[in-house]
Amino acid sequence: MLVAEIMDLLDASIVNVAGPALEESLGASSVGLQWVIGGYALTLGAGLILGGRLGDRYGRRRMFLAGLFSFTAASLLCALAPDIGWLILFRLLQGAAGAMLLPQGLGLLRENFSGPELTKVFGIFGPVLGLGGIVGPVLGGGLISGDFFGLGWRLVFLVNLPIGVAALVVAWIFVPKKPGDRTVAVDTVGAALVAVSCGLLVLPLNQGQEAGWPLWTWLCMVASVAGFAAFAVQQRRTAARGREPLVTPALLRKPAFTVGLGGIALFFGGLVGSQLVLTLFLQIGQHFTAGEAGLGNLPLAVGTAIGGAVSGAFLAERIGRAVLQIGPLVQLAGAGLLWYELDHLGASFTVWDIVPGVTVAGIGAGMVIAALFSFVLAAVDDDEIGSASGVLSAVQSIGGSIGVAVFGSVFFAQAKTGDFTGGFHRALLVQTGLLLAFLALTVLLPKKARPEETMHAAPGGEEKVITGV
Repeated sequence: MLVAEIMDLLDASIVNVAGPALEESLGASSVGLQWVIGGYALTLGAGLILGGRLGDRYGRRRMFLAGLFSFTAASLLCALAPDIGWLILFRLLQGAAGAMLLPQGLGLLRENFSGPELTKVFGIFGPVLGLGGIVGPVLGGGLISGDFFGLGWRLVFLVNLPIGVAALVVAWIFVPKKPGDRTVAVDTVGAALVAVSCGLLVLPLNQGQEAGWPLWTWLCMVASVAGFAAFAVQQRRTAARGREPLVTPALLRKPAFTVGLGGIALFFGGLVGSQLVLTLFLQIGQHFTAGEAGLGNLPLAVGTAIGGAVSGAFLAERIGRAVLQIGPLVQLAGAGLLWYELDHLGASFTVWDIVPGVTVAGIGAGMVIAALFSFVLAAVDDDEIGSASGVLSAVQSIGGSIGVAVFGSVFFAQAKTGDFTGGFHRALLVQTGLLLAFLALTVLLPKKARPEETMHAAPGGEEKVITGV
């Protein structure tokens, strides 16, 4: 399960370094690249809650195997894509397959382990998944630069084939068969409302800059807000009729939880978007190879690991909610240091010139990542944790997709004039705004985090807290 889910999470960021290769091979534009990267996160986030419900109804083993097979097949299709349009379509399908696969992980572990053994499993599961989501650009850069067998960027997807097939065989043999609960209803109307609303939001954010923000882009965003409002109403009506909604309606009536949703969207939108811009700046602005650009993300991964270790080991427990306020301040300090470093780039620029700023920003991000979900979940009742975790993970992924669209548009708008450093500066300003907004929201979150053992014991197959991604 670790191997399968790491493969899924890696693909959220592994193509970040493929921009120039996709432009050369498939004629990808800046908008096309944003769709290739953000489209995966979009369908992943939009389908996560539905994927959890399908696991409850049809059995987690069955959905795990179906998701793993679909994800592996979609990876092959991505590798074979003849043009950028087909690649975008296959990436959307890959994200949808990931939405079937990811929610089954913790539920399967909880079904098959117990007591001290389960504690050990979770102790491995969380950190490994967290690191897997961050090192994607490093692995992607190595594969593209290696150009093994002349396959270039296609290796980023082909590498999933042997891993996926091996995981399928092992899972088929060793994961115990346990039936699902056919009394669990699947709210397809709610799922469709979420998917359409997400699409209506991300579509104009991706296309608006290049199209000059025509009327349809604004109408799409208005329609998206209306769609999410309709989803909330539909969920309440579904529950009132005695049916099982995708999201427990009581969650949306908890101010701290709804504030937490906004905070997660802001934070992960800024984190994913700024990581993309860093990679684009190194490759397009400084002409780094894919491998060099991937290694340029390593300080961020190291910093995030350090910050997460400090926060998770003792800081969050000792100072409570303040860790969510110190983390963004450290990130802002890293952004300020990075701004200074960008203003003093020499002719012989190397990645070492920006390592201090990127590392400090990573430490701040890690402090927040390690603690954020548990503080938001402290606002919900024990029987709501499963549903709440699924919603938070979906918002995290959708926030990342929005971040790709926003930061990509901001960077490319300036980069088209040849001012790559200016594009990075503008992205840093956007991230500063998002971090300040997140900082303001943290005062409305609970002062103490929910204990980890309580979250692990939560009911609900849709439980999936993807911390560290």
